[in-house]
Amino acid sequence: MSISLNTCILILKEHHLLKSSAIQDTVSPKMEYVSYDSRDIETNTLFFCKGLGFRPTYLSMAKDNGAICYVAEQPYPEGVGMHALIVRDVSKAMALLTAAFFRFPQDDLFLVAFTGTKGKTTSSYFLKGMLDQKNGGKTALISSVDSILGPKPEDKFKSSLTTPESLDLFRDMRRAVDNGMTHMVMEVSSQAYKKNRVFGLTYDLGFFLNITPDHIGPNEHPNFADYLHCKLQLLVNSRKCIINAETDHFQEVYAAATTTTNPDSIYLFARDGFENEDLSVPIDFRIGSLGLDLKGTKFRVIAGSNKAQALPIAGDYQLKMLGDFNQLNGTAAVIGAGLAGMSHDDVAKGVKDVTIPGRMETEFTEKHGFVVVDYAHNQASMMALMHFMQKELKHPRIIVVVGAPGDKGLSRRQGFSESLTAYADKAYLTTDDPGFEDPKEICEEIDAGIDHSKVDVVIDLDRQEAIYNAISESKPGEVVLICGKGADAFQKIRGVDTPYPSDIKVVQQAIAKLEA
Repeated sequence: MSISLNTCILILKEHHLLKSSAIQDTVSPKMEYVSYDSRDIETNTLFFCKGLGFRPTYLSMAKDNGAICYVAEQPYPEGVGMHALIVRDVSKAMALLTAAFFRFPQDDLFLVAFTGTKGKTTSSYFLKGMLDQKNGGKTALISSVDSILGPKPEDKFKSSLTTPESLDLFRDMRRAVDNGMTHMVMEVSSQAYKKNRVFGLTYDLGFFLNITPDHIGPNEHPNFADYLHCKLQLLVNSRKCIINAETDHFQEVYAAATTTTNPDSIYLFARDGFENEDLSVPIDFRIGSLGLDLKGTKFRVIAGSNKAQALPIAGDYQLKMLGDFNQLNGTAAVIGAGLAGMSHDDVAKGVKDVTIPGRMETEFTEKHGFVVVDYAHNQASMMALMHFMQKELKHPRIIVVVGAPGDKGLSRRQGFSESLTAYADKAYLTTDDPGFEDPKEICEEIDAGIDHSKVDVVIDLDRQEAIYNAISESKPGEVVLICGKGADAFQKIRGVDTPYPSDIKVVQQAIAKLEA
Protein backbone atom coordinates (compact mmCIF):
# COMPACT_ATOMS: atom_id res chain seq x y z
CA MET A 1 0.00 0.00 0.00
CA SER A 2 1.09 3.56 -0.59
CA ILE A 3 -0.12 7.12 -0.79
CA SER A 4 1.30 9.99 -2.81
CA LEU A 5 2.21 13.39 -1.49
CA ASN A 6 -0.18 14.98 -3.97
CA THR A 7 -3.06 12.83 -2.71
CA CYS A 8 -2.29 13.85 0.87
CA ILE A 9 -2.35 17.52 -0.08
CA LEU A 10 -5.64 17.18 -1.96
CA ILE A 11 -7.33 15.39 0.96
CA LEU A 12 -6.11 17.93 3.51
CA LYS A 13 -7.20 20.85 1.33
CA GLU A 14 -10.62 19.29 0.75
CA HIS A 15 -11.18 19.22 4.52
CA HIS A 16 -9.62 22.66 5.10
CA LEU A 17 -6.89 21.22 7.29
CA LEU A 18 -3.73 22.17 5.38
CA LYS A 19 -2.00 25.34 6.59
CA SER A 20 1.23 25.02 4.60
CA SER A 21 3.49 22.48 2.97
CA ALA A 22 7.19 22.10 2.19
CA ILE A 23 8.03 19.83 -0.75
CA GLN A 24 11.50 18.41 -1.30
CA ASP A 25 12.46 17.84 -4.96
CA THR A 26 15.07 15.23 -4.05
CA VAL A 27 12.77 13.10 -1.84
CA SER A 28 10.35 10.49 -3.14
CA PRO A 29 6.73 11.73 -3.31
CA LYS A 30 5.42 8.24 -2.55
CA MET A 31 4.92 7.04 1.04
CA GLU A 32 4.79 3.28 1.57
CA TYR A 33 4.25 3.08 5.34
CA VAL A 34 2.44 5.16 7.98
CA SER A 35 3.23 5.58 11.68
CA TYR A 36 2.91 7.85 14.70
CA ASP A 37 5.54 5.87 16.65
CA SER A 38 9.19 6.74 15.97
CA ARG A 39 10.14 3.17 16.95
CA ASP A 40 7.94 1.76 14.18
CA ILE A 41 9.39 3.19 10.96
CA GLU A 42 10.11 1.66 7.59
CA THR A 43 11.62 3.09 4.41
CA ASN A 44 9.52 5.93 2.95
CA THR A 45 7.26 6.36 5.99
CA LEU A 46 4.62 9.07 6.43
CA PHE A 47 5.06 10.12 10.07
CA PHE A 48 2.47 11.86 12.26
CA CYS A 49 3.70 14.15 15.06
CA LYS A 50 0.77 13.67 17.43
CA GLY A 51 -0.08 13.66 21.11
CA LEU A 52 0.47 15.93 24.09
CA GLY A 53 3.67 14.06 24.88
CA PHE A 54 5.20 14.50 21.43
CA ARG A 55 8.85 15.59 21.45
CA PRO A 56 10.85 16.87 18.44
CA THR A 57 13.44 14.16 19.13
CA TYR A 58 10.82 11.63 18.03
CA LEU A 59 10.79 13.27 14.60
CA SER A 60 14.59 13.06 14.44
CA MET A 61 14.43 9.36 15.24
CA ALA A 62 11.73 8.79 12.62
CA LYS A 63 13.77 10.64 10.00
CA ASP A 64 16.90 8.64 10.81
CA ASN A 65 14.93 5.41 10.50
CA GLY A 66 13.44 6.13 7.07
CA ALA A 67 10.54 8.60 7.39
CA ILE A 68 10.40 11.00 4.42
CA CYS A 69 7.33 13.11 5.24
CA TYR A 70 5.87 14.41 8.47
CA VAL A 71 2.45 15.79 9.40
CA ALA A 72 2.35 18.22 12.31
CA GLU A 73 0.60 21.31 13.64
CA GLN A 74 3.83 23.31 13.45
CA PRO A 75 7.08 23.02 11.48
CA TYR A 76 10.07 21.44 13.22
CA PRO A 77 13.77 22.08 12.45
CA GLU A 78 14.30 18.36 13.06
CA GLY A 79 12.28 17.71 9.91
CA VAL A 80 14.51 19.68 7.54
CA GLY A 81 15.04 17.66 4.38
CA MET A 82 11.67 15.89 4.73
CA HIS A 83 8.36 16.74 3.10
CA ALA A 84 6.32 18.69 5.65
CA LEU A 85 2.54 18.98 5.84
CA ILE A 86 1.53 21.53 8.47
CA VAL A 87 -2.10 21.11 9.49
CA ARG A 88 -4.71 22.63 11.77
CA ASP A 89 -5.44 19.36 13.56
CA VAL A 90 -3.00 16.47 13.30
CA SER A 91 -5.41 13.89 14.76
CA LYS A 92 -8.03 14.68 12.09
CA ALA A 93 -5.36 14.64 9.41
CA MET A 94 -4.13 11.25 10.57
CA ALA A 95 -7.64 9.77 10.40
CA LEU A 96 -8.24 11.04 6.87
CA LEU A 97 -4.84 10.18 5.45
CA THR A 98 -4.58 6.71 6.97
CA ALA A 99 -8.09 5.85 5.74
CA ALA A 100 -6.86 6.70 2.24
CA PHE A 101 -3.55 4.87 2.74
CA PHE A 102 -5.39 1.65 3.67
CA ARG A 103 -7.75 2.16 0.68
CA PHE A 104 -10.89 3.03 2.66
CA PRO A 105 -11.54 -0.45 4.12
CA GLN A 106 -14.71 0.79 5.84
CA ASP A 107 -16.40 0.86 2.44
CA ASP A 108 -16.08 -2.94 2.23
CA LEU A 109 -17.66 -3.60 5.64
CA PHE A 110 -21.14 -3.42 7.12
CA LEU A 111 -20.05 -1.19 9.99
CA VAL A 112 -21.81 -1.18 13.36
CA ALA A 113 -20.92 0.87 16.44
CA PHE A 114 -22.12 0.91 20.06
CA THR A 115 -21.69 3.74 22.52
CA GLY A 116 -22.94 4.13 26.08
CA THR A 117 -21.59 4.37 29.61
CA LYS A 118 -22.24 0.67 30.14
CA GLY A 119 -23.20 -2.30 27.98
CA LYS A 120 -21.05 -1.59 24.91
CA THR A 121 -18.95 -4.73 25.17
CA THR A 122 -21.83 -7.07 25.99
CA SER A 123 -24.02 -5.72 23.20
CA SER A 124 -21.14 -5.93 20.73
CA TYR A 125 -20.46 -9.59 21.55
CA PHE A 126 -24.17 -10.40 21.34
CA LEU A 127 -24.45 -8.84 17.88
CA LYS A 128 -21.27 -10.50 16.68
CA GLY A 129 -22.70 -13.88 17.70
CA MET A 130 -25.86 -13.15 15.76
CA LEU A 131 -24.12 -11.86 12.63
CA ASP A 132 -21.72 -14.80 12.64
CA GLN A 133 -24.80 -17.00 12.32
CA LYS A 134 -25.71 -15.05 9.16
CA ASN A 135 -22.31 -14.75 7.48
CA GLY A 136 -20.52 -17.90 8.58
CA GLY A 137 -18.24 -16.30 11.16
CA LYS A 138 -17.15 -13.32 9.06
CA THR A 139 -17.86 -10.64 11.67
CA ALA A 140 -14.87 -8.65 12.88
CA LEU A 141 -14.89 -7.15 16.38
CA ILE A 142 -13.19 -4.14 17.95
CA SER A 143 -13.89 -4.12 21.69
CA SER A 144 -12.36 -3.22 25.02
CA VAL A 145 -11.72 -6.94 25.59
CA ASP A 146 -10.61 -8.47 22.29
CA SER A 147 -10.06 -7.49 18.70
CA ILE A 148 -11.03 -10.21 16.21
CA LEU A 149 -9.99 -9.54 12.63
CA GLY A 150 -10.16 -12.96 11.04
CA PRO A 151 -10.52 -16.71 11.55
CA LYS A 152 -6.93 -17.54 12.51
CA PRO A 153 -5.60 -17.51 16.10
CA GLU A 154 -3.22 -14.66 15.27
CA ASP A 155 -6.20 -12.57 14.14
CA LYS A 156 -7.50 -12.41 17.73
CA PHE A 157 -5.67 -10.29 20.30
CA LYS A 158 -6.23 -8.28 23.46
CA SER A 159 -7.23 -4.66 23.00
CA SER A 160 -5.25 -1.84 24.59
CA LEU A 161 -7.88 0.85 23.95
CA THR A 162 -11.67 0.58 23.70
CA THR A 163 -11.40 2.30 20.31
CA PRO A 164 -7.92 2.22 18.70
CA GLU A 165 -6.08 5.24 17.33
CA SER A 166 -7.32 6.01 13.83
CA LEU A 167 -4.20 4.68 12.11
CA ASP A 168 -4.46 1.39 13.99
CA LEU A 169 -8.20 1.22 13.40
CA PHE A 170 -7.93 1.57 9.63
CA ARG A 171 -5.06 -0.92 9.57
CA ASP A 172 -7.26 -3.36 11.51
CA MET A 173 -10.14 -2.77 9.12
CA ARG A 174 -7.93 -3.44 6.11
CA ARG A 175 -6.67 -6.65 7.74
CA ALA A 176 -10.27 -7.72 8.42
CA VAL A 177 -11.32 -7.06 4.82
CA ASP A 178 -8.28 -8.90 3.46
CA ASN A 179 -9.22 -11.83 5.75
CA GLY A 180 -12.66 -12.00 4.11
CA MET A 181 -14.66 -10.38 6.92
CA THR A 182 -17.88 -8.75 5.71
CA HIS A 183 -19.17 -7.10 8.92
CA MET A 184 -17.49 -5.23 11.75
CA VAL A 185 -18.94 -4.50 15.19
CA MET A 186 -17.07 -2.02 17.33
CA GLU A 187 -17.28 -0.14 20.60
CA VAL A 188 -16.88 3.60 20.22
CA SER A 189 -15.83 5.44 23.37
CA SER A 190 -16.33 9.11 24.12
CA GLN A 191 -12.56 9.50 23.88
CA ALA A 192 -12.69 8.15 20.33
CA TYR A 193 -14.56 11.31 19.30
CA LYS A 194 -12.69 13.65 21.60
CA LYS A 195 -9.37 12.42 20.17
CA ASN A 196 -10.69 12.11 16.57
CA ARG A 197 -9.93 8.40 16.40
CA VAL A 198 -13.05 7.80 14.27
CA PHE A 199 -13.07 11.13 12.44
CA GLY A 200 -14.60 10.78 8.98
CA LEU A 201 -16.27 7.42 9.65
CA THR A 202 -19.96 6.84 8.94
CA TYR A 203 -21.63 3.78 10.47
CA ASP A 204 -24.38 1.70 8.91
CA LEU A 205 -25.85 1.26 12.40
CA GLY A 206 -25.16 3.40 15.46
CA PHE A 207 -26.39 2.43 18.95
CA PHE A 208 -26.83 4.70 21.95
CA LEU A 209 -27.33 2.51 25.02
CA ASN A 210 -27.27 4.90 28.00
CA ILE A 211 -25.45 7.84 29.57
CA THR A 212 -24.40 8.51 33.15
CA PRO A 213 -21.45 10.61 34.42
CA ASP A 214 -18.12 8.86 33.79
CA HIS A 215 -14.65 9.52 32.39
CA ILE A 216 -14.63 13.02 33.85
CA GLY A 217 -11.24 14.24 35.02
CA PRO A 218 -8.10 16.17 34.06
CA ASN A 219 -6.97 13.63 31.45
CA GLU A 220 -10.41 12.90 29.99
CA HIS A 221 -13.56 15.07 29.82
CA PRO A 222 -13.62 18.36 31.73
CA ASN A 223 -17.32 17.97 32.54
CA PHE A 224 -20.42 15.91 31.82
CA ALA A 225 -21.56 18.22 29.00
CA ASP A 226 -18.36 17.47 27.09
CA TYR A 227 -18.75 13.73 27.76
CA LEU A 228 -22.33 13.74 26.47
CA HIS A 229 -21.41 15.85 23.43
CA CYS A 230 -18.74 13.34 22.41
CA LYS A 231 -21.09 10.39 22.89
CA LEU A 232 -23.74 12.03 20.70
CA GLN A 233 -21.37 12.28 17.74
CA LEU A 234 -21.90 8.58 17.02
CA LEU A 235 -25.56 9.22 16.22
CA VAL A 236 -24.70 12.20 14.03
CA ASN A 237 -22.43 9.91 12.02
CA SER A 238 -24.74 6.90 11.60
CA ARG A 239 -27.12 6.04 8.76
CA LYS A 240 -29.55 4.27 11.10
CA CYS A 241 -29.78 4.93 14.83
CA ILE A 242 -30.96 2.59 17.60
CA ILE A 243 -31.60 4.29 20.95
CA ASN A 244 -32.55 3.06 24.41
CA ALA A 245 -35.63 5.18 25.17
CA GLU A 246 -34.93 4.80 28.90
CA THR A 247 -31.61 6.63 28.71
CA ASP A 248 -31.07 9.81 30.67
CA HIS A 249 -31.00 12.96 28.52
CA PHE A 250 -33.23 11.25 25.97
CA GLN A 251 -34.40 14.48 24.32
CA GLU A 252 -30.81 15.56 23.60
CA VAL A 253 -29.93 12.08 22.38
CA TYR A 254 -32.91 11.86 20.01
CA ALA A 255 -32.33 15.41 18.74
CA ALA A 256 -28.72 14.54 17.89
CA ALA A 257 -29.89 11.52 15.89
CA THR A 258 -32.39 13.60 13.90
CA THR A 259 -29.75 16.12 12.80
CA THR A 260 -28.54 13.72 10.11
CA THR A 261 -30.98 10.79 10.18
CA ASN A 262 -34.60 10.64 9.05
CA PRO A 263 -36.91 9.64 11.94
CA ASP A 264 -37.98 6.61 9.87
CA SER A 265 -34.42 5.30 10.32
CA ILE A 266 -34.35 5.84 14.10
CA TYR A 267 -35.48 2.90 16.27
CA LEU A 268 -36.34 3.13 19.96
CA PHE A 269 -36.52 0.30 22.50
CA ALA A 270 -37.49 0.06 26.16
CA ARG A 271 -38.76 -2.38 28.74
CA ASP A 272 -42.45 -3.22 28.77
CA GLY A 273 -44.24 -0.82 31.07
CA PHE A 274 -41.76 2.01 30.68
CA GLU A 275 -43.47 5.34 30.02
CA ASN A 276 -42.11 8.82 29.43
CA GLU A 277 -44.74 11.54 29.13
CA ASP A 278 -42.25 13.76 27.32
CA LEU A 279 -41.75 11.16 24.58
CA SER A 280 -43.30 12.49 21.37
CA VAL A 281 -42.55 9.44 19.20
CA PRO A 282 -43.65 5.81 19.65
CA ILE A 283 -41.33 3.19 21.12
CA ASP A 284 -40.67 0.66 18.37
CA PHE A 285 -39.66 -2.36 20.44
CA ARG A 286 -40.70 -3.42 23.93
CA ILE A 287 -38.93 -5.99 26.12
CA GLY A 288 -40.84 -8.44 28.24
CA SER A 289 -38.96 -10.47 30.85
CA LEU A 290 -39.69 -14.22 30.74
CA GLY A 291 -37.50 -15.27 33.64
CA LEU A 292 -34.18 -14.74 35.35
CA ASP A 293 -31.91 -17.06 37.26
CA LEU A 294 -28.23 -17.49 38.01
CA LYS A 295 -27.62 -19.34 34.75
CA GLY A 296 -29.12 -16.90 32.27
CA THR A 297 -32.10 -14.84 31.25
CA LYS A 298 -35.09 -15.16 28.92
CA PHE A 299 -36.95 -12.26 27.36
CA ARG A 300 -39.44 -11.41 24.64
CA VAL A 301 -39.03 -8.70 21.98
CA ILE A 302 -42.36 -7.14 20.99
CA ALA A 303 -42.74 -5.05 17.83
CA GLY A 304 -44.81 -1.96 18.61
CA SER A 305 -44.71 0.13 15.43
CA ASN A 306 -45.16 -0.42 11.71
CA LYS A 307 -41.45 -0.12 10.97
CA ALA A 308 -40.67 -2.50 13.85
CA GLN A 309 -43.15 -5.06 12.51
CA ALA A 310 -41.38 -4.88 9.14
CA LEU A 311 -38.35 -6.52 10.80
CA PRO A 312 -38.97 -10.27 11.40
CA ILE A 313 -37.36 -10.36 14.85
CA ALA A 314 -40.25 -10.28 17.33
CA GLY A 315 -40.30 -13.30 19.60
CA ASP A 316 -38.57 -15.02 22.51
CA TYR A 317 -34.82 -15.08 23.20
CA GLN A 318 -32.52 -16.74 25.69
CA LEU A 319 -29.13 -15.49 26.90
CA LYS A 320 -26.46 -17.49 28.64
CA MET A 321 -25.45 -14.41 30.60
CA LEU A 322 -27.33 -13.54 33.77
CA GLY A 323 -28.63 -10.10 34.71
CA ASP A 324 -31.88 -8.30 33.92
CA PHE A 325 -29.84 -5.41 32.50
CA ASN A 326 -28.64 -7.75 29.76
CA GLN A 327 -32.17 -7.87 28.39
CA LEU A 328 -31.66 -4.28 27.22
CA ASN A 329 -28.24 -5.13 25.76
CA GLY A 330 -29.67 -8.22 24.10
CA THR A 331 -32.60 -6.34 22.59
CA ALA A 332 -30.33 -3.67 21.14
CA ALA A 333 -28.32 -6.41 19.44
CA VAL A 334 -31.48 -8.16 18.21
CA ILE A 335 -32.64 -4.93 16.52
CA GLY A 336 -29.20 -4.56 14.93
CA ALA A 337 -29.39 -8.09 13.58
CA GLY A 338 -32.82 -7.39 12.13
CA LEU A 339 -31.55 -4.26 10.40
CA ALA A 340 -28.68 -6.34 9.01
CA GLY A 341 -31.20 -8.63 7.33
CA MET A 342 -31.65 -11.44 9.87
CA SER A 343 -34.84 -13.07 11.12
CA HIS A 344 -35.86 -14.36 14.54
CA ASP A 345 -34.77 -18.01 14.41
CA ASP A 346 -31.22 -17.29 13.22
CA VAL A 347 -30.87 -14.40 15.66
CA ALA A 348 -32.02 -16.54 18.60
CA LYS A 349 -29.67 -19.34 17.60
CA GLY A 350 -26.72 -16.97 17.23
CA VAL A 351 -27.04 -15.33 20.64
CA LYS A 352 -28.09 -18.13 23.00
CA ASP A 353 -24.56 -19.37 23.83
CA VAL A 354 -22.61 -16.10 23.68
CA THR A 355 -20.26 -15.45 26.60
CA ILE A 356 -17.84 -12.58 27.12
CA PRO A 357 -14.47 -12.83 28.90
CA GLY A 358 -14.67 -10.93 32.19
CA ARG A 359 -18.40 -10.22 31.91
CA MET A 360 -20.70 -11.92 34.45
CA GLU A 361 -18.43 -14.95 34.77
CA THR A 362 -19.70 -17.09 37.63
CA GLU A 363 -18.18 -19.67 39.94
CA PHE A 364 -20.21 -21.81 42.33
CA THR A 365 -18.64 -23.07 45.56
CA GLU A 366 -19.62 -25.76 48.04
CA LYS A 367 -18.45 -24.19 51.29
CA HIS A 368 -18.49 -20.50 50.44
CA GLY A 369 -20.48 -17.90 48.54
CA PHE A 370 -21.53 -17.52 44.93
CA VAL A 371 -18.72 -15.66 43.08
CA VAL A 372 -19.19 -13.32 40.12
CA VAL A 373 -16.38 -11.70 38.12
CA ASP A 374 -17.53 -8.68 36.16
CA TYR A 375 -15.97 -5.70 34.44
CA ALA A 376 -18.33 -3.33 36.28
CA HIS A 377 -16.13 -0.26 36.50
CA ASN A 378 -18.39 2.72 37.11
CA GLN A 379 -21.32 3.64 39.33
CA ALA A 380 -24.02 2.73 36.81
CA SER A 381 -22.70 -0.77 36.17
CA MET A 382 -21.93 -1.40 39.86
CA MET A 383 -25.44 -0.35 40.90
CA ALA A 384 -27.06 -2.50 38.19
CA LEU A 385 -24.99 -5.54 39.17
CA MET A 386 -25.61 -5.27 42.91
CA HIS A 387 -29.30 -4.45 42.49
CA PHE A 388 -29.76 -7.58 40.39
CA MET A 389 -27.98 -9.75 42.96
CA GLN A 390 -29.99 -8.28 45.81
CA LYS A 391 -33.29 -8.83 43.98
CA GLU A 392 -32.53 -12.26 42.51
CA LEU A 393 -31.04 -13.80 45.66
CA LYS A 394 -33.52 -12.20 48.08
CA HIS A 395 -31.19 -9.74 49.81
CA PRO A 396 -28.05 -11.83 50.39
CA ARG A 397 -24.97 -10.54 52.17
CA ILE A 398 -22.87 -8.91 49.42
CA ILE A 399 -19.06 -8.73 49.58
CA VAL A 400 -17.38 -6.61 46.91
CA VAL A 401 -13.74 -6.47 45.78
CA VAL A 402 -13.10 -3.32 43.78
CA GLY A 403 -10.55 -0.63 43.00
CA ALA A 404 -10.36 2.44 40.78
CA PRO A 405 -7.83 3.21 38.05
CA GLY A 406 -5.30 5.99 38.44
CA ASP A 407 -4.84 9.00 36.17
CA LYS A 408 -8.40 8.88 34.76
CA GLY A 409 -12.07 8.55 35.62
CA LEU A 410 -11.69 10.44 38.88
CA SER A 411 -15.47 10.83 39.12
CA ARG A 412 -15.79 7.04 39.39
CA ARG A 413 -14.38 7.04 42.91
CA GLN A 414 -17.31 8.89 44.42
CA GLY A 415 -19.62 6.66 42.38
CA PHE A 416 -18.02 3.56 43.88
CA SER A 417 -18.47 5.02 47.36
CA GLU A 418 -22.16 5.65 46.73
CA SER A 419 -22.88 2.27 45.12
CA LEU A 420 -21.07 0.36 47.87
CA THR A 421 -23.01 2.29 50.52
CA ALA A 422 -26.26 1.49 48.74
CA TYR A 423 -25.81 -2.27 48.41
CA ALA A 424 -22.63 -3.78 49.88
CA ASP A 425 -22.22 -5.32 53.32
CA LYS A 426 -18.45 -5.50 53.08
CA ALA A 427 -15.94 -4.01 50.64
CA TYR A 428 -12.35 -4.90 49.95
CA LEU A 429 -10.76 -1.85 48.32
CA THR A 430 -7.74 -2.85 46.28
CA THR A 431 -5.48 -2.08 43.33
CA ASP A 432 -6.87 -1.66 39.80
CA ASP A 433 -4.50 -0.10 37.23
CA PRO A 434 -3.16 2.64 39.54
CA GLY A 435 -0.95 4.13 36.81
CA PHE A 436 1.18 6.91 38.26
CA GLU A 437 -1.02 7.41 41.33
CA ASP A 438 -0.53 5.83 44.77
CA PRO A 439 -3.03 2.93 44.94
CA LYS A 440 -3.39 3.40 48.71
CA GLU A 441 -4.47 7.01 48.22
CA ILE A 442 -7.01 5.93 45.58
CA CYS A 443 -8.51 3.41 47.99
CA GLU A 444 -8.58 5.95 50.81
CA GLU A 445 -10.42 8.39 48.54
CA ILE A 446 -13.13 5.77 47.86
CA ASP A 447 -13.22 4.80 51.54
CA ALA A 448 -13.75 8.42 52.62
CA GLY A 449 -17.10 8.52 50.81
CA ILE A 450 -18.48 5.24 52.20
CA ASP A 451 -20.99 5.17 55.06
CA HIS A 452 -19.16 2.90 57.51
CA SER A 453 -22.29 2.35 59.57
CA LYS A 454 -23.58 0.32 56.60
CA VAL A 455 -20.42 -1.11 55.05
CA ASP A 456 -17.42 -2.82 56.64
CA VAL A 457 -14.31 -1.75 54.67
CA VAL A 458 -10.88 -3.36 54.33
CA ILE A 459 -8.07 -1.83 52.27
CA ASP A 460 -5.82 -4.55 50.84
CA LEU A 461 -3.55 -3.44 48.00
CA ASP A 462 -2.68 -7.02 47.04
CA ARG A 463 -5.58 -7.77 44.67
CA GLN A 464 -5.05 -11.53 44.70
CA GLU A 465 -5.00 -11.57 48.49
CA ALA A 466 -8.12 -9.39 48.66
CA ILE A 467 -9.99 -11.78 46.35
CA TYR A 468 -8.87 -14.82 48.36
CA ASN A 469 -9.90 -13.24 51.67
CA ALA A 470 -13.28 -12.12 50.32
CA ILE A 471 -14.14 -15.62 49.11
CA SER A 472 -12.69 -17.20 52.26
CA GLU A 473 -14.94 -15.26 54.60
CA SER A 474 -18.09 -15.76 52.51
CA LYS A 475 -20.68 -18.35 53.48
CA PRO A 476 -23.16 -20.32 51.35
CA GLY A 477 -26.00 -18.06 50.21
CA GLU A 478 -23.75 -14.99 50.15
CA VAL A 479 -22.43 -13.24 47.05
CA VAL A 480 -18.85 -12.19 46.30
CA LEU A 481 -18.52 -9.67 43.46
CA ILE A 482 -15.08 -9.16 41.92
CA CYS A 483 -15.42 -5.92 39.98
CA GLY A 484 -13.34 -3.86 37.59
CA LYS A 485 -10.63 -5.77 35.81
CA GLY A 486 -12.64 -8.54 34.22
CA ALA A 487 -10.38 -10.54 31.91
CA ASP A 488 -7.45 -8.10 32.01
CA ALA A 489 -4.18 -10.02 32.31
CA PHE A 490 -2.15 -7.07 33.54
CA GLN A 491 -2.05 -4.16 35.98
CA LYS A 492 -1.09 -0.75 34.59
CA ILE A 493 1.54 0.47 37.06
CA ARG A 494 3.67 3.55 36.36
CA GLY A 495 3.43 3.18 32.61
CA VAL A 496 4.12 -0.57 32.59
CA ASP A 497 1.63 -3.37 31.86
CA THR A 498 2.56 -5.62 34.77
CA PRO A 499 1.45 -9.27 34.34
CA TYR A 500 -1.58 -10.32 36.40
CA PRO A 501 -3.35 -13.71 36.15
CA SER A 502 -6.83 -12.14 35.53
CA ASP A 503 -9.61 -12.04 38.12
CA ILE A 504 -11.33 -15.23 36.97
CA LYS A 505 -8.09 -17.24 37.26
CA VAL A 506 -7.39 -15.80 40.69
CA VAL A 507 -10.94 -16.72 41.75
CA GLN A 508 -10.60 -20.27 40.43
CA GLN A 509 -7.26 -20.71 42.20
CA ALA A 510 -8.68 -19.37 45.45
CA ILE A 511 -11.71 -21.69 45.33
CA ALA A 512 -9.53 -24.70 44.52
CA LYS A 513 -7.31 -23.93 47.52
CA LEU A 514 -10.19 -23.21 49.91
CA GLU A 515 -12.20 -26.29 48.96
CA ALA A 516 -9.36 -28.76 48.46
